[in-house]
Amino acid sequence: MKRLEGQRILVTGAGSGIGQATVVRLLDEGAVVVGADIAADGLAQTRAKTEAAGDRLTTYEMNVADEQSVIDGVRSAVDALGGLDSLVNAAGMLRAAHTHQTTLELWNQIVTVNLTGTFLMVREALPALLKNPRSTIVNFSSTSATFAHPYMAAYAASKGGVQAFTHSLALEYAAAGLRAVCVAPGSIKSGITDATGGYIPQDANWSLFTRLMPILPTTETSSGTGMADPSVVAGVIAMLVSADGAFITGTEIRIDGGTHA
Repeated sequence: MKRLEGQRILVTGAGSGIGQATVVRLLDEGAVVVGADIAADGLAQTRAKTEAAGDRLTTYEMNVADEQSVIDGVRSAVDALGGLDSLVNAAGMLRAAHTHQTTLELWNQIVTVNLTGTFLMVREALPALLKNPRSTIVNFSSTSATFAHPYMAAYAASKGGVQAFTHSLALEYAAAGLRAVCVAPGSIKSGITDATGGYIPQDANWSLFTRLMPILPTTETSSGTGMADPSVVAGVIAMLVSADGAFITGTEIRIDGGTHA
């Protein structure tokens, strides 16, 4: 029997990067998955990569920054799955700018997608999750929440908020059998890291980025930087939502190849 046989899991950000890799891994381990993303073309690519899973994968377009989209999307996901055992909030965005040049519009956009979007997903999924004696929420923080990342103040602040939010969830719902955990990826190739290269300020001090390099060898590159494949994070998520993660809650797991060792 596979480790996640029959488990019903909703994954956001499923159209690219870590979210897509997570969908692939969860299906490989036997789960029934709803993958949600704002990008229809990305979801099509995810379906193409998981054809062998058949009807164990359903995909929906969803904008985690839009309350009604989340309300409708989570309801549809729970109906399609017949319940919900785990939620993986992998949707996010990353933009870089000098803090003194960061507009309020950009700040709000980043915080809304990363922090408010996580809150909305959790709020809407909690009633279904709490119907189970054991359930799991995996949120996405970042190494930037704890360690300095240049030109990414808004992103770091949003991920620090996700981390604090996750601690509160873990305590509030522990008696109901819910576990809440953060993964904190760093130096992982994904859609948002590839997109960010073009947003780095032209006058950036590139020597600051040497502090963000992994000490373990990697075979991937992203925006000119050594990166690991998203599957390394997907494997950790599969463990967290399985019985193997049954005593892990209210904490962060850093996955960065020793970047901040």
